[in-house]
Amino acid sequence: MGMSGAGGGGWQSRRSRRRGGAAVMSEINVTPMVDVMLVLLIIFMVAAPLLTVGVPLDLPQTDAKAVEQDREPLVISINNKGQVYLQDAEIPVEELVPKLQAIAKAGYEERIFVRGDRTVDYGTVMKVMGRLSGAGFKRVALVSEVEQGS
Repeated sequence: MGMSGAGGGGWQSRRSRRRGGAAVMSEINVTPMVDVMLVLLIIFMVAAPLLTVGVPLDLPQTDAKAVEQDREPLVISINNKGQVYLQDAEIPVEELVPKLQAIAKAGYEERIFVRGDRTVDYGTVMKVMGRLSGAGFKRVALVSEVEQGS
């Protein structure tokens, strides 16, 4: 009446089959990990160009060559409303030079890029450039986009 028989399929018989039978599979299934990594790769490839510049500007176009550089420059942006940004933070024009002097690692030899919107008043860009030049910064450059052929 009990399950003590040899072929009864009880607890004892299952346990003995595992010991003597096939080994437990201990390999890691990497397919889900590869799927997750591919999804992350696609997300980062799409998001990376969006993270390059914090201040949206419509830059003028020119056919000048790109400047070779060894490290990341300081970027001053002037949007179409005339607001001035140091990197991604808005800053009053009067505080621009003291902030630059405080954060410039190479002193007055620090590379500074000025990005001005295509529609911004020329006088506003010249006021920023004049302050930088008057403060003694020597490596100031204007940034533009590559000109698209017609």
